[in-house]
Amino acid sequence: MTPRTARARPALVLMLGWVALLWVLEGLDTVTGNALDAFGIQPRDPAELVDVIPAAFIHFGFGHLAANTLPLLVLGFVAALRSGIRRFLGAALLIIVVSGLGVWLTAAPHSNTAGASGVVFGLFGYLLVRGFIERKLLDVGIGVTVGLIYGSILWGALPTTSGISWQGHLFGLIGGVLAAFVLRERGRRAVRPAGAVVRPVP
Repeated sequence: MTPRTARARPALVLMLGWVALLWVLEGLDTVTGNALDAFGIQPRDPAELVDVIPAAFIHFGFGHLAANTLPLLVLGFVAALRSGIRRFLGAALLIIVVSGLGVWLTAAPHSNTAGASGVVFGLFGYLLVRGFIERKLLDVGIGVTVGLIYGSILWGALPTTSGISWQGHLFGLIGGVLAAFVLRERGRRAVRPAGAVVRPVP
């Protein structure tokens, strides 16, 4: 097994497993009469804060889920491949929390928000900027490519379409950019040995 394959396989398995879980949950939601929809986020109700994370795994129908499946799979695989599994999971968690809290704070009254689209927007933002933040040419190229392919989704972060949680999209995007900064690779600083003193020569 080549090093490239060794990195790609766990990233692919992780994202296939993630997407499979979403489809299983939507199947359960369907057979239980949409009982899982209760895990969506209803804004500004303190009791709803526990649903900030579960809401990212629940969808309102298979059409809703199908729209999120391919971009989640593609962007998630690329992010996990380039960042490593541990850093990717940290980024995904941060994106989910920021997106969910943003929805909880700003969504319209009496609304119920759920879905993986906040994660999709977050991964888009994460991949878009991380190469520039870490100054890695390959990741800059990946960010540019992601921007060219998926850049049109940015319209979804604007309040232009009723029934679509632009708040979840916008805060997911913010969460992705924040994750790129917080979880960036930091180079090692040169450390001067203890006791070494520099004095000017007379």
